[in-house]
Amino acid sequence: MRILLDECLPKDLARQLPGHNVKTVPQAGWASISNGRLLGLIADSGKFDVLLTVDKRLPKQNPTRTLPFAIVVLRATSNRMIHMFPFAPEILRRLAEFRPGRVYVLTQPD
Repeated sequence: MRILLDECLPKDLARQLPGHNVKTVPQAGWASISNGRLLGLIADSGKFDVLLTVDKRLPKQNPTRTLPFAIVVLRATSNRMIHMFPFAPEILRRLAEFRPGRVYVLTQPD
């Protein structure tokens, strides 16, 4: 699976998703780009299956139904790695069910 980590996520999260091609928004060359334009660039590139973010406003402010990738919003106390680390097992377990054009919200595991 080809996964893109939004700028708001720690790049170290990539190491917690072994067996997948994981890049950050800056690694893709899209640093500091607005959400709407970023979604268009991701779609046009055809290089990603899933966008991981903590920006809960992103899917509310932008149309997502026609996007060729899924958006997964991680709802956590903060975007620090200590709060992102617990999401990795659920992300790995659920990757196969994420469908293009859909938004999934994962809440912080206990």
